Amino acid sequence: MAVTKTMTKAIPHEKSSKAQEWHLEMKYENDSEGDATYYTSTFRHRAVAAEGDFTAAAKGTFSKADLTALCPVSHWDTVFASQVDSVITNPNTNPVADESFSVPS
Repeated sequence: MAVTKTMTKAIPHEKSSKAQEWHLEMKYENDSEGDATYYTSTFRHRAVAAEGDFTAAAKGTFSKADLTALCPVSHWDTVFASQVDSVITNPNTNPVADESFSVPS
């Protein structure tokens, strides 16, 4: 299972030229589109300086690594692995009706 994680959005909310809040989005993909084992999911997170998530600073001082560090990636990894397991690896199967069954006498 080759999982790719891509940060697709990082939207700063500024006050006095400093990012006070970030709205972040990361896309997870299992394998390649078109493969039978392909699965994708997008996770979102809101990080707020006033809540102690980070120190307010100019938006340009945040690197991709800094923004990724604001995300609960280990939790998302667990959730994504569970999603892949329930959808790809061990999907739920519905019971099959046996229309030929006869009620016993």
